[in-house]
Amino acid sequence: MTDEMNMADMLGKMVDMQKKMSEAQDELAKHEVTAEAGGGMVKVTANGQQRITAISIEKEVLDPDDIELLEDLIIAGVNKALEEAANIAKGEMARAAGSFLPPGMDPSRFGL
Repeated sequence: MTDEMNMADMLGKMVDMQKKMSEAQDELAKHEVTAEAGGGMVKVTANGQQRITAISIEKEVLDPDDIELLEDLIIAGVNKALEEAANIAKGEMARAAGSFLPPGMDPSRFGL
């Protein structure tokens, strides 16, 4: 009977963890970060799910003779925004998973 109770307890905890992770994903969609490149000439906004939600480009950077500059600024802005969003996601998931780990266990050991 003890094994059955332990299994039921484990399954219950797994269901709770799935629910917390789902809630964390919903919260991540609400978090937004904005990164700048070229001194603010290009601004990229991403949400905590690491999806780009907006890109803003100042007119001064639009030079038909220097498309490479614009491309580089967009790439830099996107990479910065995604990095910041990934950090938010990592923290949020670690918090969600942390309540299910044994005391003293570091969530970063699991990539969280």
